[in-house]
Amino acid sequence: MILDPSLELQTAIRAALVAHPEVSALVPADQIRAGSTRPEKLPTIIMASPQMLNLGRTSGGQYLTRVFLTLHIWALEDGADVARQIGSAVIVSLWDAPHSDTVGIDEYARPSFSFMRDPDPERAYVHGFGTVEAVIRWSV
Repeated sequence: MILDPSLELQTAIRAALVAHPEVSALVPADQIRAGSTRPEKLPTIIMASPQMLNLGRTSGGQYLTRVFLTLHIWALEDGADVARQIGSAVIVSLWDAPHSDTVGIDEYARPSFSFMRDPDPERAYVHGFGTVEAVIRWSV
């Protein structure tokens, strides 16, 4: 039974990221997760802040919901610019809609990212963030 289509999209996105060799070469699988806080371990990809817009019903009594999910990339700044490399790998891994066995993904928008350094000069964090948008067809 599905009661939250944003969780289904989050699960599909995580599976796509973990399975993609360029992403997994840069970020360990256990550091690709849901959450809402600055991570302890770096680099990390955090999926957070889901937003759902319920669009209505489809034929057959299914529901249709537009889901927005924010992806946060956290890394330490260094000469290789790891955060931007991770962002590029994420974009490639999510170029096409992720696969889901539980819901239909009827519409999909590729993520794009913005990056910024932590304003505190004592820290060397780089934070990237982008949004994935999908229209999910689901049933209870």
